[in-house]
Amino acid sequence: MEPVEALERVAFLLERTLAPPYRAGAFRTAAQVLGALPDGEVAERAAAGTLESLKGVGPKTAQVVREALAGEVPAYLEHLESEGAAAPLAEGGERLRALLRGDCHLHSDWSDGGSPVEEMGRAAIALGHEWAVLTDHSPRLTVARGLSPERLREQLAVVAELNARWAPFRLLTGIECDILADGSLDQEPELLDELDLVVVSVHSKLRMDAPAMTRRMVAAVSNPLADVLGHCTGRLLTARGGGPGRGRPESQFDAEAVFAACAASGTAVEINSRPERRDPPRRLLREAVAAGTLFAVDTDAHAPGQLDWQDIGCARAEECGVPADRVVNTWSAGTLLDWTRNRRVPRP
Repeated sequence: MEPVEALERVAFLLERTLAPPYRAGAFRTAAQVLGALPDGEVAERAAAGTLESLKGVGPKTAQVVREALAGEVPAYLEHLESEGAAAPLAEGGERLRALLRGDCHLHSDWSDGGSPVEEMGRAAIALGHEWAVLTDHSPRLTVARGLSPERLREQLAVVAELNARWAPFRLLTGIECDILADGSLDQEPELLDELDLVVVSVHSKLRMDAPAMTRRMVAAVSNPLADVLGHCTGRLLTARGGGPGRGRPESQFDAEAVFAACAASGTAVEINSRPERRDPPRRLLREAVAAGTLFAVDTDAHAPGQLDWQDIGCARAEECGVPADRVVNTWSAGTLLDWTRNRRVPRP
C-alpha cells in the first residue's frame, strides 16, 4: 500500500464511522501534503526522519507513512479494520445496494463539506458508482457557506473539467436548494434549470405550524425544477454529526398531502442515510410507498467516507417495502437525466 493511499484509507474509515472531523482531517491533510511532493521525496524524508518537519504531518500520520513504506499494513489502519470500521453499517438491504449506480446528494468544501470536489468524486469512483450528484447548499444558508449564483457557475466549470478526465464516471451538477418559507426555491430559476438535478430541503423555520409547512412543501415539490425532496422531516436523532447532545424533533406537516404532490409531480422522496437523520421515519416511508412516489437513497455525505452510508438507507428501504424500480439511484445517468429533464420514468 502506498503511503498516500494508506493515509486516505484511514481517513475514509474514520469518516465512515463518524469520528470527530479533526481526526480524519489530520490524515486527509497529510495525504494532500505528501501527494504534492516530487516522486521519491516521501521515502527520502522517511529515511532521514524529516517527515514531521512538513506542515500538516504529525507523529501519527508519519508513523502510518513509515509502516506503509516498509511494506507493512500500518498498525493504526489494521486496528480500524479489526475494530469493524469497514463492516456493514446495517443489516439487510444488500440486494438494493448492489443495484445502486449513484448518489444524488453530497457536499464538498465549496459549502459545508470537508473535502474538495475532486476527493469526493474519487471516493465515489472507488465505491463503484457510475455517477454522483454534487449538491452544495444554496445562498441563504450562510452558515453552510451556500453558493451564490456566481460561485455556483464557477463550480459548474470545475465539474466540467473533472468530467473530461473521469469518463465514463460522471459527476452530475446539482444543488441542495433551500425551500423558503413561502415554498419558493433559493436560487435563480434559470440557473436551477441548467443543473442536472435539484434536491430541495427545508433548513429554516422547522417548527412552522403544520398547515403552513404543508403548503410550503407542496409548493416546493410541485415546482418543475425540483427533483428530490431532501430529509423531509428535518429531524436529528442525535446532535449534528452524531456527537453528544440533543437531537431535533420532526417538523409537522400533512405527509399524505406532501407525498401525493411528490407522486403527482414525479419528485422523488429522499431516504436520507445519515446516521443521525435516517429520514423519513419508517411510518412516513411506508406512507410514501403507498402514495406511489419515487425514491432516492442518498448519503448527504460531507466527507468521502460518508459516501459509504448507503447501506443504512438501503436497509430501511427494504424494511419498508420500497420497490427497487422506484429508486432513482438504480438508473443509469442517461435515464436519470431523462427523468430530471422530461419526467419520463422507466418501466420494468
